This record gives sequence, structure tokens and C-alpha cells, in this order.
Amino acid sequence: MGILERHDKDGIAHLHMNAPERLNALSEEMLAALQDQIDALSQDRDTRVVILSGAGKAFCAGHDLKQMQAGRQSEDKGAAYFRDLFARCAGVMTGLTRLPQPVIAQVHGIATAAGCQMVASCDMAVAAEGTRFGVNGVNIGLFCSTPMVALSRNIPRKKAFEMLTTGGFIGTNEAEAMGLINRAVPHDDLDSATRELARTVAGKLGAAVKIGKEAFYEQITMGLDEAYAYTGEVMAQNMLWRDTEEGITAFLEKRKPDWG
Repeated sequence: MGILERHDKDGIAHLHMNAPERLNALSEEMLAALQDQIDALSQDRDTRVVILSGAGKAFCAGHDLKQMQAGRQSEDKGAAYFRDLFARCAGVMTGLTRLPQPVIAQVHGIATAAGCQMVASCDMAVAAEGTRFGVNGVNIGLFCSTPMVALSRNIPRKKAFEMLTTGGFIGTNEAEAMGLINRAVPHDDLDSATRELARTVAGKLGAAVKIGKEAFYEQITMGLDEAYAYTGEVMAQNMLWRDTEEGITAFLEKRKPDWG
């Protein structure tokens, strides 16, 4: 088995980080494997939803600190090494957001530092009750500046700043209340609850979800008037699709749409 496993079923691609002995840390190898799958999924017309999970007792504990420390001590690396590492990590995080398919994080155990960043970078998240989330780099003298980007775009600013500066954890109840996760479920129900959400999304018109996801992230950064102008154009184009016409007709006729 590889460091990142992929299983496809019913239009759902399940990416499973498989480095439990390192708490699925985002090592150079893990980042490369994730980027390869993101690149492949971006061109995949058959996959409608992506699930991201981790093996063992944790979802993801962030960057591989042992590997980073070795890079720090290497004579031929230094600052350039870290710039490249964080750039590659940012590529994975933004890649998840820019995938045409919705991405659901299936979280358990802990999601810390870049692992918490990954949860925040996914479009939705389902967590096992008892999961802990943190951006704890400040505890070892390394402020989680890159995880801050995704986190501060998911939860209220003051809550994000508190997490970043105290290095403390939050549980699933607080994570759900703040909007970091969609819901918490019993651990034994985590896989089935995540797949149920994935199947619901996969059952919608894929092209509509694709343009909707893109428009969702585009309009968030715009002013109010610009956002309405942009999304109005997106909806106008969407209305011209044959499958959308079929969907509306089916609704009016009280039947399921035939999208082929």
C-alpha cells in the first residue's frame, strides 16, 4: 500500500492518507502524492465528489517536523528549502479548493497545524466526536502563518487569532459552532455519515455543482455589487443548459430529472 490510497465508487473518489506511524504528517512524499491526485482529479470527468481521510489514530498532525528539522540542519538547504516546502503545501491546499469537485474532509483523532489547515481548505468536513483541532505551532516557536490563511477564512477572526496565539485545542462542539466542520458524529458512524453526504452531493447535476463551487469562492472575495453581477451571469449561463431545462421540467412534472 502506498502513502496515499485512492478508492473510487459511484462517482466518489476517496483519498486515504496512509502514514499512521507519522500521524499522516504532510511530509514531502505525502505532499507530492496529494498533488498528483489533485492534478488527476482536476481532469477527471467521472468523479463528482472527493473524500479525504487519514489512517490510524489521527487525521493529520501537520508538517513532518523531523523532516523539516533535517532540512534546517542541511548545509545545502536552508531558507530556500522552507520557501519551496510551504509553497508546495499551499499548492495542495489551494488545489483542494480549486478542484471542480466538492471535497469532504473525514476527520478523526486530531487535526493540527497544517492538518487543521487541510480541514479548513476542504469544502465540507465531517468529524468523529472527540476530534481535536488546533494550530499549535506557537507552542514550539513557529507561528502557524500559512494555516492561518485557511483558518481565518473559515471561522470568526477573534476565534482564529485565539487559537493561533494560545496554541490550544478546540473540540468538535466548538468546531461545529464556529463553522470549521459541518457536523460531528459518533466515531463508528464517521465513514457512513461522510459517504452519505458525499452520495447526496454526487446525486446532483455535476456540471451545476462544478460551476457553483467555482462561483462560491470567486464571489466571496468580491464587493456586494460585483458579486451579484458575477453570480447573475453564472446563473444566466446555467439556465441555458439542456440539463437545467430538464431539471426544471421534471420538478414541475413532479418526477426525477433524466440527466442520462
